[in-house]
Amino acid sequence: MQTILITGASSGLGKAAALKFANNGWKVIATMRDPERGAELAAHRYITVLPLDLTHTSQIAETVEKAIASEVDVVWNNAGVGLTGPLESYTDTQLQQQLDVNLLSVIRVTRAFIPYFRQRKQGLFLATTSIGGLITFPFNTVYCGSKWAVEGLYESLSFELAPFNIGVKTISPGAIASSFRDNMVIAQHESYQDAFEQMYQAFLSGKTPTSVSTAEELAEVVFEAATDGKKQLRYVAGKDAHVYVQQRLAQGAEQFRNNMAELFFGK
Repeated sequence: MQTILITGASSGLGKAAALKFANNGWKVIATMRDPERGAELAAHRYITVLPLDLTHTSQIAETVEKAIASEVDVVWNNAGVGLTGPLESYTDTQLQQQLDVNLLSVIRVTRAFIPYFRQRKQGLFLATTSIGGLITFPFNTVYCGSKWAVEGLYESLSFELAPFNIGVKTISPGAIASSFRDNMVIAQHESYQDAFEQMYQAFLSGKTPTSVSTAEELAEVVFEAATDGKKQLRYVAGKDAHVYVQQRLAQGAEQFRNNMAELFFGK
């Protein structure tokens, strides 16, 4: 029986995937900042819920030690927070939280498990990025920046860990019908209000790919990435995400960016 550790498992994709793995005979270590939110998961015989605040390095170390004792096979850095709005409106606290959770925690958790996987000569790292880690959207500067950083981090890491039979993969979901979108922090600045509203209306108008996937649908992609045995690095998840990626590849990066500007702002 294989074991997977999941960060950010209290809701959305993390929770859906935890149940998917457990229902397919995996042991799951489901971590979250508030374990009380994991009551449903904890009731499953194959799921263990552990507290993990990814902004606390000492707690990361404690959780890694417990997971290693359980002989974990897959580590999935899934936790993330959203921040949208013009860059100059962000506070230092918001910036720090965004980078702590979306980027630095991925680095710290991954780094902590590498010696264990290296000694075993096997293991797999997964990281949830976003379609915003492969393309960008207006008013998502730091969010997209953090996700692009993880894409680069894991692509580079794949080279150095390959000799030790350690896999490295990213999951890039599009829009998810989950609490993540509801919990996204919106930073306001009056100088950008008209442009922000214009962007928002472009999404509502149907001019952009608007399909929203359920967490359960995207969990299927995560399970595939963990079990297919392929050396594939990137797994795009969701119809809208696939459309965006195909458009960027077909149009080229510069033309795609120009087309996005036209779509959102008419210029």
